[in-house]
Amino acid sequence: MSDEYEAVLVRITGKVQGVSYRVWVRDEAVQLGLTGWVRNEADGSVAALIVGPGSAVSSMIERFWHGPSAAAVSDVETQRTELAERPSGFRITG
Repeated sequence: MSDEYEAVLVRITGKVQGVSYRVWVRDEAVQLGLTGWVRNEADGSVAALIVGPGSAVSSMIERFWHGPSAAAVSDVETQRTELAERPSGFRITG
């Protein structure tokens, strides 16, 4: 992947709620210099928007598979998206 900015919507399933997954995502994203958000979904999954250089986005997608030690990720779905403007910072939104 290139280092041009990319935006990707991600859905992570498995044992990802109640294990500090969102806090872990925020910390990893900030470490990689990514912006966006992460939130719990009603179906038990976690959703995220990650925005940044292609190499950092690729690295974060790989990290989603691991999560914090108590997590058990079963799937990571990604969808590239277009944004009118880049988000600033990385937030836990729900």
